Amino acid sequence: MVALARIQLVLAMALALAAAEAVAGTDSESRVRQASDPGMALAAYRVTELPGIVVESEAESDRVVQAPFMPDVQGETINAGKKNTVIDLDALPQIHASNYRQALIQTPGLVLSEESTPLLSIGYRGLEPHRTQFTQVLKDGIPIHADQFGYPEAYYVPPLATIDRIEFIRGGASLMYGPQPGGALNFVTHQPRTDRVFGGGLTSTLGDDNALNTFFYVDGTRNRLGYYAYYNHRETDGFRSHNSDVDLDAFHVKLALDAEGPSRWFATIESYREKHGEPGGLTLGSGPNDVNFDLDRDASSRLFDRFELDRDAATLTFEQDLDAGQFSVRAWAVDYTRHSRRQRGGGFGSRPTGPTAATNDIETQQFDTLGFEGRFLHEWGGADQHVLAGGMQYFTTDSPRVDSRGASADAITGARRVASQRDIDYAPIFVENLFRFGRFGVTPGVRIENYDQEVRTEFVDPVAQPRSSKEDNTVVLFGLGLHYDWTARTRFYLNASESYRPVIFTESVPNSTTTVVSGDLEEGSSWQTDLGVRHESPIGLVFDASAFYARFDDKVGGAGTTADPIRNIGEIEYLGIEAAVQYDFLRLGGEDRGQQLNGLLNFTLLDAEITRDSNPARVGNAPQYAPDYVVRAGLVYARGEGRKVALLSTFVDDSFADDANTTSRFLPSYQVWDLTAEWRVGRSRYALLGGVNNLFDKNYYSRIRNDGIDPAPERNFYVGVRGEF
Repeated sequence: MVALARIQLVLAMALALAAAEAVAGTDSESRVRQASDPGMALAAYRVTELPGIVVESEAESDRVVQAPFMPDVQGETINAGKKNTVIDLDALPQIHASNYRQALIQTPGLVLSEESTPLLSIGYRGLEPHRTQFTQVLKDGIPIHADQFGYPEAYYVPPLATIDRIEFIRGGASLMYGPQPGGALNFVTHQPRTDRVFGGGLTSTLGDDNALNTFFYVDGTRNRLGYYAYYNHRETDGFRSHNSDVDLDAFHVKLALDAEGPSRWFATIESYREKHGEPGGLTLGSGPNDVNFDLDRDASSRLFDRFELDRDAATLTFEQDLDAGQFSVRAWAVDYTRHSRRQRGGGFGSRPTGPTAATNDIETQQFDTLGFEGRFLHEWGGADQHVLAGGMQYFTTDSPRVDSRGASADAITGARRVASQRDIDYAPIFVENLFRFGRFGVTPGVRIENYDQEVRTEFVDPVAQPRSSKEDNTVVLFGLGLHYDWTARTRFYLNASESYRPVIFTESVPNSTTTVVSGDLEEGSSWQTDLGVRHESPIGLVFDASAFYARFDDKVGGAGTTADPIRNIGEIEYLGIEAAVQYDFLRLGGEDRGQQLNGLLNFTLLDAEITRDSNPARVGNAPQYAPDYVVRAGLVYARGEGRKVALLSTFVDDSFADDANTTSRFLPSYQVWDLTAEWRVGRSRYALLGGVNNLFDKNYYSRIRNDGIDPAPERNFYVGVRGEF
């Protein structure tokens, strides 16, 4: 009955779209989408398409960002001399829900740690993936970690349906975005359309396990004012036998004033509510309370663990074109609450037992952030057109945390045990300059990090003296990028940049009276380099290949016991090769035939090793989540904008989920295939969607946490419809 009701809902929405289309008339199907850059929102542009010819306004074409590479100068940022990738989601069929295995199919260097919740975990070249905490995560250039210093975990990411593209800059991103060593992932969202007063669309899909994903938007521009608003609802029972349900609602409104003018204003307001069950991990053991992965991959070991995230945010951006550059100012305010409830008494892949199983731990963390950033770009030097870019940022975070003990396995409230107050003030200054000498370019840069972190923790049960820590520090980072244009379409590049890993809240002052910190902790430091070549030919061949080396010093770790306190434990080295190739098999002789058959292949070959550690037994081990290879490949057929079919595959070598390389944390190698499609119905504005994820029903997992193995979904299906008016 529930499935039938959902089908009726989808049909009703489709009929509503048809009615709206009838009222709106038969406007042109051409659609102009602008997307904001990391340093600025792109102004509108118009493209007239004739048979075999594309005509663009020369004055505005430099604002258009096309895959697969970012332009040398973009908004108020410099990308020259940095390895970068533009992930074009429009190149694939519509992605159901938030399947990042498919979204990342075009990008080497990233490792996806799949889980049975809607949260995101992405690692980079052997850096830990949990909540993407070693990579800077941005939305339209604004950080979206809970707190990028004290709690750099990206619980929130925008729905993929609202993303125009994802921009990924490797290690060199630390100078302009900082401070994490894993580069920067910038989710660039759609801008209001400018070719009509009112338009919109609906995408709705149904899938296995009562999965429903609906995305509805309206947008347009009237006179000087443009608008874009969406609502996204996602729900599912989950594929696990118990407690893997998801319920998500996201609302967003963006206003643009004079989006095509030399002075532009953008304002957004958004709300995000998400809650899900945490079904717990599995094991390969066979104890009396163990939940064995091989016997039932869909089983659950936790029946009462729950997670909730509430996020409200507002941003205001002003951009000004100058005679020889650009300038922008943005401000943001975020109210972010993370809440979890977890039953006590459980082990690795085992059900909670004993007296403690009748209680639970309740954790609430609040992050109230106010931020401000100003950026500029100035072109100088006459004919050589050197470029100076820089800016400053300031944000402050007020972050209380309360840990309570519930009197039952599913208690919602409990007795307070620990209360913490965490505060951050952060004020970096950054500057880079691109020197151009004919085909050769040099981009030196520096970033000066200034931060003040204070943590004070009070212990109520068991009673103990409060603990506190206050750090006021300055870190200076340097970077250098070089590039040489061998031809107009072939570039060699070299980048070497520093970055660092700040000491997070729970490392500075642990949330337990029994956890020990050894002396003063130093922030982890990192530097990495890329040496590569990229090429884009008119016959449909694109490739980017590079060798890389990175070193991570003063990593913070340890068991937090007297024997192994939290401290700076050692050094890890990473080296390898990564490459991405794309070829359109139907674009022979450079002729565009209106159809594409793109072959995609990218891979990372990685040799990562712990070279120094406070625990000698770990020296020589591979760091966690550092497989020797990750290979992604696929074939994507496209005809026009609305007819696409994709067969995508991911191959990942084995690895470990801890630095000690323990047997229980071993992640076997796996390969998984997906088949997806979207097909426009005739010349209408409606398209049918469908797909099979994990096409060959592979039995695998790519994530292990302290509670056990987190299984990946088995083969699952979805169907849906998309319409525009």
